[in-house]
Amino acid sequence: MASGKRYKAAAAKVDITNDLSVAEAVKAVKANATAKFDETIEIAMNLGVDPRHADQMVRGVCNLPNGTGRSARVAVFAKDAKADEARAAGADIVGADDLVEKIQAGEMDFDRVIATPDMMPLVGRVARVLGPKGMMPNPKVGTVTMDVTKAVSDAKGGAVEFRVEKAGVIHAGVGKASFTEDKLAENVTAFLAAIQKARPSGAKGVFVKKISLTSTMGPSVRIASSEVPS
Repeated sequence: MASGKRYKAAAAKVDITNDLSVAEAVKAVKANATAKFDETIEIAMNLGVDPRHADQMVRGVCNLPNGTGRSARVAVFAKDAKADEARAAGADIVGADDLVEKIQAGEMDFDRVIATPDMMPLVGRVARVLGPKGMMPNPKVGTVTMDVTKAVSDAKGGAVEFRVEKAGVIHAGVGKASFTEDKLAENVTAFLAAIQKARPSGAKGVFVKKISLTSTMGPSVRIASSEVPS
């Protein structure tokens, strides 16, 4: 990608010496999203935390006001009335033991997993598969819940889960290049606010060190840390 003529031409237009406002960054990234497909706009944040310590873990969920631009496929572990509720809410896959068997067989045609609390012992049987993919249901991000309708609706409507990686980096998709600048800016600002709200008690000193915004095939630009809502 970096050696392509189109990428080099786009990179030459990007100001890498200054930190930009959210609006300026969105405008620059959108202008350089010239691929033949609708590129995803992605944000990456370097945080001043060491996630090896429990009190410095940053994780949560952000409901983007304008969605992600794609409809997530949702799997739900539920039974009886809650299974019916999940299907009515638009879940793509609903099951219990049969869903465990599908996952164990490598059939994972979904992006998000939700479970009712009583199903968690069952879900635990595939934790080693779901965990590394970031799909293990967790009450902290609203994916272990009795309110199946809301959880499925949020997942379908633009809820983005985030979790800091070992190097202190968080990244997520915050929309598509086809979004208007205003809608992308609203999504980025909402994501920044969600990260700030999730600041852990063990975080000392500078919390947000660096923010980058990019499109799938384009160069990245820096967003000023001062753009993070206080």
